[in-house]
Amino acid sequence: MIAEQMLIQQEVKEVKAVSQTDCLFCKIVNGEIPSEVVYQDDQLLAIKDIDPVAPIHLLLMPKIHLDSLNDIGPEHLELIGRLQLLAAQLAASLGIAEQGFRLVNNCGSWGGQAIFHLHYHLLGGKEMGWPPE
Repeated sequence: MIAEQMLIQQEVKEVKAVSQTDCLFCKIVNGEIPSEVVYQDDQLLAIKDIDPVAPIHLLLMPKIHLDSLNDIGPEHLELIGRLQLLAAQLAASLGIAEQGFRLVNNCGSWGGQAIFHLHYHLLGGKEMGWPPE
């Protein structure tokens, strides 16, 4: 029974992993909405946040549509790993790696997620406290 549920969940995830016409980030990925692109390849996009909360505030996202971390599965391991690696590489190239930076993923409405397309906030260029402000 549990194996069947996992299979059904997997099939639903595969159906969701496409561009959605009402998704702001899908529109940015598809070039329908302009953005200040910092990095892109065939799978990932990094843009400047239009409402930054730190001197450096980038949004890193996969080009495929996944609502949140709740929608990833084993088939996304490489993609998520590449996102993490990109965050470290961008932090280094922007000169914030040595002093430190924050990589944030807000998951779900209670987690503070406002746009339901998996993305990370790369924040740096200032000292940050804990808990987050």
